Amino acid sequence: MIGSLVHLFRNLRAGIILAREGALALVDPNALPPAARLGLRLARLIERRQAGDGAARLSAALTRLGPSYVKFGQFLATRPDIVGAAAARDLENLQDRMPPFPRAEAVRTVELALGRPVDELFLEFSEPIAAASIAQVHKAAIRTPEGPLTVAVKVVRPGVREGFARDLQAMRAAARLFERLVPDAKRLKPVEVVEALARSVAVEMDLRLEAAAVSELAENTKDDPDFRVPKPEWDLTARDVLTNTWIEGIRLNDIPRIEAAGFDRVALARTVIQSFLRHAIRDGFFHADMHPGNLFVDPQGRLVAVDFGIMGRLGMKERRFLAEILLGFIRRDYLRVARVHFEAGYVPPHHSVEDFAQAIRAIGEPIHDRRADEISMAKLLTLLFEITALFDMATRIELVMLQKTMVVVEGVARNLDPRLDMWTTSEPVVREWIERHLGPIGRIEEAGSGLATLAGIAADLPDMALRAKRVLNQIENVTAQGVPLHDDSVSAIGRAEARGSRWTTAALWIIALSLVFMVVRGG
Repeated sequence: MIGSLVHLFRNLRAGIILAREGALALVDPNALPPAARLGLRLARLIERRQAGDGAARLSAALTRLGPSYVKFGQFLATRPDIVGAAAARDLENLQDRMPPFPRAEAVRTVELALGRPVDELFLEFSEPIAAASIAQVHKAAIRTPEGPLTVAVKVVRPGVREGFARDLQAMRAAARLFERLVPDAKRLKPVEVVEALARSVAVEMDLRLEAAAVSELAENTKDDPDFRVPKPEWDLTARDVLTNTWIEGIRLNDIPRIEAAGFDRVALARTVIQSFLRHAIRDGFFHADMHPGNLFVDPQGRLVAVDFGIMGRLGMKERRFLAEILLGFIRRDYLRVARVHFEAGYVPPHHSVEDFAQAIRAIGEPIHDRRADEISMAKLLTLLFEITALFDMATRIELVMLQKTMVVVEGVARNLDPRLDMWTTSEPVVREWIERHLGPIGRIEEAGSGLATLAGIAADLPDMALRAKRVLNQIENVTAQGVPLHDDSVSAIGRAEARGSRWTTAALWIIALSLVFMVVRGG
């Protein structure tokens, strides 16, 4: 009871801030029942006059509500199926910047996590240089056999887990209430959305998992000459602390410095796009937060990514789907694009492949009437997902994350090269993957994998036959002799039957007495 009141109070406070900042202007009153519509009108009476326009209001409200809600807003930016395309675009600009916590608190966290004084662990340990909702970063130096090495130390905010846990409980309560009050909201699955946020935040708050992501991406890209990532220092990494090599470079949005350093902006833009596509299609593991603040060009001209709290992963089916639809649009083979959707099971089979191909043609043909530098691949995918929704394609979270990341990546690349030809840039990566995996070599490897699976099943056949024989023998015994019951089991069944009989008898007496009562009254 007390917990429910606490959640109610927290959600009431959140509602007041959302109303005050004008965020409720984004709610469509026509989708609400009459009582909720009245409540929405009343809530908007306290709206500030200078609240701003569009989803900027929502961003302002979430920032006021604190780290948990900022993270929630960033999560909703990846779900246009819930908040709408316009709100999702505006929420992409929601900055995860929070006031830093004192260096002394960071030192305590590091010492507690690593079990040694900070002066023994590091030669130096700076004041915070960047702070977000979950953690902040310090510049430090460590001893190595080759001499001092500059590192970045990411430290989780003190109390952040407890704060997120409280806010998530309140969000769960609000989601359940929303489902009860607005029946149509069930299709948006608000409870599932909150649970997905909870899982995402739990992963992001364990910095060992981020270190593992850095390590996996480094292994995948070790042969890529134009891309690199920092190296994690595992001895100085724990759940609340991540240490990796410091990146010296220029942020990709600092165009004047990039030009002053003599780097080729056109080549950098091409590297951004091709690196992202290699990670997504070739490796099935990509950085899902590739905004300009997380991308640098190092002194050797290589693209460097940092901050691996949010990663995306694609299975072989999703990678084939992505590669084939991109190549299909490049070649204007809309029937193939449609068939890929059906083969992947994304569009239900009761729809017509030809009708779906016609809808896809409505997306593809207009882009071929434009100059190559005017075509947006990210916009193409956005339109494609809008069309597929008309054909009952269920939301695929991994594909939505991919599409939202591509929007950001394309923006970064076009900032470097406004005349970037996305198709010419992407085609070599897509074609290489398709030739490798769907060509003769890929077919042979797929057949070999199938044979290995069959060989494994064949090796297990004798054991499976013995187990099947034992099961058949048990079935024959039960058929011939019945099911054996222990005396205690028989007694328990008897007691249960007796209780059931008593309740049945009581129910019959109540019905009989009720009938008598009605007859007497009627008389």
